[in-house]
Amino acid sequence: MSSYDFPRNDLEKVGYNLVFHDDFDTDELDRTKWLSCYLPQWSNRKRSAANYTIKDSRLILQITEDQLPWCPEFDGDVKASSLQTGVFSGPLGSRHGQHRFSNDCLVREEQPVIQLFTPQYGYFELRAKGVGNPNNVCAFWMIGFEDLPNRSGEICPFELKGWHVENGTCTLGFGIHPFGDPMLEEEFFEKPFDIDPTKYHIYAVDWTDHGVDFYIDNKLIHRSKQSPQYPMQLMLNIYEIPSSKSGSSTAPVYPSEFEIDYIRCYEKIGLRNRQ
Repeated sequence: MSSYDFPRNDLEKVGYNLVFHDDFDTDELDRTKWLSCYLPQWSNRKRSAANYTIKDSRLILQITEDQLPWCPEFDGDVKASSLQTGVFSGPLGSRHGQHRFSNDCLVREEQPVIQLFTPQYGYFELRAKGVGNPNNVCAFWMIGFEDLPNRSGEICPFELKGWHVENGTCTLGFGIHPFGDPMLEEEFFEKPFDIDPTKYHIYAVDWTDHGVDFYIDNKLIHRSKQSPQYPMQLMLNIYEIPSSKSGSSTAPVYPSEFEIDYIRCYEKIGLRNRQ
């Protein structure tokens, strides 16, 4: 591993079929692939809408100075810009909805059921340039579609807390969170890596029915024997964390930007990817 921009992988992957990808080659976001809001059931689509631009075949998720906190009722002053490939919620006022991050959460805007891409198993690859600002977090993660409350686990290939970036090295988060899935155990790590995450690197997982393998720049970094057994949706986002939570005394940087070159999802040949 190193601090330089890690090159793109070939689009074709031996032993796999490409089933979902976005190289962000058009000026507009592909609405057949992405919803440009963050967990809108706990807030609303207007308040949780993402700030982003697409430039030079790159998606750039942004936090801007005039951006409002996405869900002040339940998440305080946290700002978020996020894309996701599905949404599900219970009725207005209920506690049922995807990624119920606080016991206080209630559905504030009921959402239609949307499943743009909710695979079960596959190889998922992101080439991205993270953000090293001490008030920001950026991540690529997958959450259970959660049409049933126990289908709520998370696979996280990549989480970067900006305050963990220093002198071309970093600490990265990755692993599995069970949340409401009684069949999973907490298996999330924050480990040091000798890479500069503000350069382009490739973060990936190979998710099968018997486990999840985690990769950085095509090198295996962890092998889990756990495997969520239900469809999951993709999540891409950047947050601004207030100083009271991040512990940073540094003023936020605007715009804060998380750049994504591409995202690719494959199914193993001979094994149909359930969606």
